[in-house]
Amino acid sequence: MSRPTIKTDLMTAGETGYLKLVEVMQALPDQTQDFNFEVTEKMTEAHWRRDQNLRDVLIHLYEWHQLLLNWVEANQNGKAEPFLPVPYNWKTYGQMNQEFWEKHQTTSLEDAKKLLHDSHIAVMTLADTFSNEELFTKQYFSWTGTSSLGAYFISATSSHYDWAMKKLKKQIKANR
Repeated sequence: MSRPTIKTDLMTAGETGYLKLVEVMQALPDQTQDFNFEVTEKMTEAHWRRDQNLRDVLIHLYEWHQLLLNWVEANQNGKAEPFLPVPYNWKTYGQMNQEFWEKHQTTSLEDAKKLLHDSHIAVMTLADTFSNEELFTKQYFSWTGTSSLGAYFISATSSHYDWAMKKLKKQIKANR
């Protein structure tokens, strides 16, 4: 499916992506096992070394859902907040991701699954409250900058779910 440009496609992509992610999770031979695939020099993104198991991946998704939910709520309530909390920006968000990872090293896999499930529902419910125009008109809301609100929802759901599935499929392949 191509990147959504209308609300119905955004909603479908989010739900379909989540269901596919659950299927891929269920295909993992051992959901508690640390990843054992080879990380090569071509895999330059920090997540290849940071997220070491299913829990880490699910918590990453959950925390990005929280960023979206908190950002929208604050701005809708008249409190101008950037998407990334201070002191982070788009050049330093890797440090924020590392802090998310550290924060959840004692979170159980079952808790991570529940957190993600509940936050997915919350994000999709929130997305559904906006009109197509509100979601896909760039700068409809002053607080979305030069982007559309829908782009943030896509990034936090279907695009991020694709990222997670790629990583989990690599683990599945490594264990064949």
